[in-house]
Amino acid sequence: MRALSLVACLFLSTSFCVAQTRLEEGGHELQVWAAGGHSVSGGTSSTGVFNVGLRYGWILTAPHGPGFLKGRFEYAVDAVPAFVVFQPANTAYGFGLNPLGLKWNFATRETVVPFVELGGGTLFTNHTVPAGTSSVNFTSSAAFGVHFLREKAWSVEVRYMHISSAGLSSPNPGLNTVQVRLGFGKFWGSK
Repeated sequence: MRALSLVACLFLSTSFCVAQTRLEEGGHELQVWAAGGHSVSGGTSSTGVFNVGLRYGWILTAPHGPGFLKGRFEYAVDAVPAFVVFQPANTAYGFGLNPLGLKWNFATRETVVPFVELGGGTLFTNHTVPAGTSSVNFTSSAAFGVHFLREKAWSVEVRYMHISSAGLSSPNPGLNTVQVRLGFGKFWGSK
């Protein structure tokens, strides 16, 4: 319940920001997001995940690159105060920090901005994830999504996430998930 209150508070606080949303070199991103999904083959099966977080990003470059690949590079950090893993053996509750978010926002002249992202971080849970392994795990992810820019920014993305103890425990089957993530926030420039 506390996690839902935190998410509601973060959504409301970003909705009161009045700066116009734009992506530009030296700009920033602030976003509240929620994601959910299910396990896929290649690891532990019959497992669902739900998580909420807060993102802060720095747009590091002006648009560059050839043709349709032209875009802006962004570095982002995610704090994940609520991460729930629904396993057959038990439900694990935890939190995480993703200090590595490498994002490419494609340069469009429209209010629809596609992006791709690679990320990584850590996950700490009260039960082992997957069951019988470790309560300290590492997360790696790849995502494709779209920002919808107006006065506020909405985003939707599909994210593949691998959760594994990286050999801290044996066996180490890992958990592969595909998640849909929805975000709300804003971009603002340095000027």
